[in-house]
Amino acid sequence: MQLFRQSFKDQAPLYVFVAVLFLVGVLFGALMVNALSLEQQQDLAGYLDHFFLTLHEGAGQMQTSFGSIAALHLKWIGLIWILGLSVIGLPGILILDFFKGVLIGFTVGYLVGQYSWQGLLFALVSIAPQNLLVIPVLIMCSVAAISFSLFIIKNRLIMQRSRSVTKPFTSYIGLTFIMVLLILGVSMFETWVTPGMMQWVAPMLLPNQSL
Repeated sequence: MQLFRQSFKDQAPLYVFVAVLFLVGVLFGALMVNALSLEQQQDLAGYLDHFFLTLHEGAGQMQTSFGSIAALHLKWIGLIWILGLSVIGLPGILILDFFKGVLIGFTVGYLVGQYSWQGLLFALVSIAPQNLLVIPVLIMCSVAAISFSLFIIKNRLIMQRSRSVTKPFTSYIGLTFIMVLLILGVSMFETWVTPGMMQWVAPMLLPNQSL
């Protein structure tokens, strides 16, 4: 807990910057929904109608394994961590945060635009719960990666100082490890709880039951 408090205190501007970048991505993703052609909208609507019908008729068969869900989240964290180790990876971290926002914004925007309040309800049970923790975790990992990368740039490339990298690197690994544990917990929730909530809402989005 002390590690988190110190991180927020020392790197507050970076947290604000990354959070704003993510929110811009969400807004951009939501606006992208309006850029879809009629054919694209019809194709996507057909796919979702089939998905909701399949989910309603057999949610157990559609349940994704814990391993695949955890692997997906861990890939994001792992990629951010690796990019933080390299100076040239700094822009890539920002791109990933923006892209994550775009994905969420587009998904929620389309569900709401296509299915009204039923789509919003589905987004609240299928997307919101896990992302309430996933998003802060990704932001914290991104800030830690950016901070470490900036440390390397400042102390190794620009000022040519001999300051040891051991302590910052250890803190970087420690925070990332804690984030990995949190993500594993989120993955468990997403594996065994989220499908049940999705199954509950799915009938409301079926074409013949929409209000």
